[in-house]
Amino acid sequence: MTDCFKHLARLEIPGGGQVVVDGDHAFVGHLRPPSGTTIVDVADPTRPRIVTTVEVPPHTHSHKVRIMGDLMLVNQELNRAEPVKPPIGDPVAKITAEARDASARGFQGGLKVYDISDRSRPRPIGLYPSYGVHRFDSDDRYAYISSEEEGFLGDIVVVVDLANPTAPTAVARWWMPGQWLAGGEQPTWPGRRHRCHHPLRLGDRLYVSYWHGGFVILDVADLAHPKFVSGLDWSPPYPCPTHTALPIPQAIMGRRVLVVTDEEVADRLAPSPNAFLWIVDVTDERHPVPISTFRVPHDKPFDRNCWFGAHQPQEIVDGNVVCVTWFAGGLRAVDISDIYRPAEVGHFMPTPANGMPVQSNDVYFERRRGLIYVIDRFSGLDILEYRS
Repeated sequence: MTDCFKHLARLEIPGGGQVVVDGDHAFVGHLRPPSGTTIVDVADPTRPRIVTTVEVPPHTHSHKVRIMGDLMLVNQELNRAEPVKPPIGDPVAKITAEARDASARGFQGGLKVYDISDRSRPRPIGLYPSYGVHRFDSDDRYAYISSEEEGFLGDIVVVVDLANPTAPTAVARWWMPGQWLAGGEQPTWPGRRHRCHHPLRLGDRLYVSYWHGGFVILDVADLAHPKFVSGLDWSPPYPCPTHTALPIPQAIMGRRVLVVTDEEVADRLAPSPNAFLWIVDVTDERHPVPISTFRVPHDKPFDRNCWFGAHQPQEIVDGNVVCVTWFAGGLRAVDISDIYRPAEVGHFMPTPANGMPVQSNDVYFERRRGLIYVIDRFSGLDILEYRS
C-alpha cells in the first residue's frame, strides 16, 4: 500500500532525530556529533541541496530543532551512548552527577538560539542553560522543553520565554512528584524512568509524554503556574515507554482524542511486544480512556541492532490521516477516521544507499505543498508527495 506516497528525492546526510520545514528550507537535527543541524534548500523538492551544517563538540547531542521566524532553536544535551540494556542499575547519585560533572568539564547543555535571518550563516545569540534539553515544542514566543535541571532526577517540564531571544528565561516548571530530590522527594521508580520526554501544546493545555510515567495533561491557562489535570500510565504492564502524546486538533466522531505512541527502545520492561500506537479518548480530560490501538504485524522480540516498532507521529495534523515513523517498519499512514478501528492506508520504505538497515525516525508534513519529509536514524532524508 504505497499509493498515497510518491517518492520525489533522497538526500544522503547523517542520521537525524528531527526534521522541520519552514518556507523553502528543511532543518534537520542530527543524532550524533559532530553533525548538529543541517539546513537544506528544498525550493525544488526533487533536488534538495545542503545550504550549511552547524557542528557540535563530541560530547554534545543536538538532535531536535524548531523554527520561530528568523530564530532557530536547537537542543543541547549530553551525548550519551545508546544503552545496550535497560539502564536501571545505576544509583541516583551517579545519575544526577553525570551531566553535572560533564558541565564542570566544559559541556554546555540547554536550549540554544540562533539567528538565521541569513539561512546560510546561522549565528548563535542566546542560550537557556541547563544540564541538557531533550525534546521540545514552541510557538511564537515560548518553548516547552524537557530539561535536566539542578536538584531534579531526570528531565522535567520547563516553559521558556523567548521574548528576548538573547536571554531566554524560565517562567514555569512542572515535575512528577518524586523527581525533586533537592526538595526531599523520593522516586518510586528505578533510575530515570519517570522523566519528561516531550511536551506538546494545544490551546491552554500541554500534553506531555513522561516515558515510563505514561503521559500527563497540564492546564497552562496561567502559563506561570501549570496545573495537573490528569495522567495515564500503562507501562507496566506494557513494556515500552511513552514517546509522544499528540492532541488531534479537530473532533472525530464527536470525540476529542490523542494519538499516543510508545517507543521501541532498549529501556523496556520486557523483550516484547513491540511498541505500538494508541488512540486515547480525552473528551472527559480528567479521565483519559484508551479506546483502540494500531500496530504493524511483527512477532520478534526487541533487536537493539534493528529496532522495529512505533516512534514518532507527524506533529502538524491536517485531516484524519496521521503519518507515523516505525523504525525498521518505515513510514506508516494511519487513518483514524474511525477512532475505534484505526487502519493503515499506505506505507513507505526508504532505500538506504549505504547498506544500513531502515530506521525511520521522524516525519514532517508540509501543508503548503503536500509534502512529507522522513529522516532516518542512521542516514538519509527522503521527500515524498502525499496523495490523499
